Amino acid sequence: MYRWEITRAALAQRVFAIVRKESYDQAAAAADTLLSAGLTTIEISLTTPFALEAVTTLVREVGDDAIIGAGTVLDGASARMAVDAGARFLASPGLDEEVIRTGHRYGVPVFPGVSTPTEVVRALELGADALRLFPASGCAPGWIRDVRADLPQAALLPAGGISVDTAPEWIAAGAAACGMGSVLTEGDRDIVVKRVTDLLVRLEEAASGDRPEV
Repeated sequence: MYRWEITRAALAQRVFAIVRKESYDQAAAAADTLLSAGLTTIEISLTTPFALEAVTTLVREVGDDAIIGAGTVLDGASARMAVDAGARFLASPGLDEEVIRTGHRYGVPVFPGVSTPTEVVRALELGADALRLFPASGCAPGWIRDVRADLPQAALLPAGGISVDTAPEWIAAGAAACGMGSVLTEGDRDIVVKRVTDLLVRLEEAASGDRPEV
């Protein structure tokens, strides 16, 4: 797949799960629950022990049925290791040129972190495939609307502090997709399945007015 195809697939449901756990087993269990609930994009944070092994295992198990990426990719070295592990996209809390360059060298889309319009412009200049607004907890959904009024070409992905109730507001404001963490996996498997199913419907409805192209 080309980078733009991976990006479209990764953001198609308008939500991606961020898995950040204290062990490999916890991360694998959380990812399995989310996949069984129908979520198709999962990001394994490199802060998780043996995160790269988790990425490799998940990629092998899901094939083309889901998009597995690596998060908290801070430098070129970790970007290359994540690519070698099979990550289909790279995400970062900050903007690092070498992470973008490394991902693109091997055909992997990169979603760097931004928090100001200046960083949005810089990330676009560097060729970022989508831009993670992080931490979104410090902003309101209107931030997306205001920034995209001047920069409509920016595909923005708020993450950090996004809840099931607020995610539709961010999508309605023009976000391409929302990154959500442990809030998605609280409860047993049946509860998670219902939560994810309901969330996907709400995000689809919220996007009916205006969704940025990627």
